[in-house]
Amino acid sequence: MARYTALRLMIFFGLLCALWLVGLRERWWLLAVSAVGSMAVSYFVLQGPRAQFSASIARRIDDRAARADRAQDRATDESVEDAEADEDSPRG
Repeated sequence: MARYTALRLMIFFGLLCALWLVGLRERWWLLAVSAVGSMAVSYFVLQGPRAQFSASIARRIDDRAARADRAQDRATDESVEDAEADEDSPRG
């Protein structure tokens, strides 16, 4: 995530500097054109890092779901064992 964000910021500031050097010196236009332009450039240039980032998020979600399933199975196993223990214990 930090790498992708750093690359996006570098594209934004690079475009901002380039536009300033070209002659776009009006503050709001410079920021607006830099923001929109960097979004368009980032969409095409940063496809690889964006795919890696989304894959890592998907991997973390899958791991979390697997841990939740294992925890639920463990709780189910414990309840089955408790029920069997209750059946086996003598009632007085």
